[in-house]
Amino acid sequence: MKELDESQLKEIIAVLMKVGIDEINEETSMDTLESWDSLAHMNLVLTLESEYGVSFPDDDAVNMTSYELIKIVLGELLGGVD
Repeated sequence: MKELDESQLKEIIAVLMKVGIDEINEETSMDTLESWDSLAHMNLVLTLESEYGVSFPDDDAVNMTSYELIKIVLGELLGGVD
């Protein structure tokens, strides 16, 4: 399993949401990015699972609607990295 690399996580989100990496920060969420719709969210969840070798519980996958929440859940799955 990989460790959580925040710059890589930001890059993945930026590419999938079709925005600049500088737009991804602690405030980034479905509410702040117009491109972050349900299809983009599903692609993000699948990409993160593939990239990091993890499987998100369904509840977490649905509720990871911000950069901050993704970072927390992914960190926990990767071994408690905060």
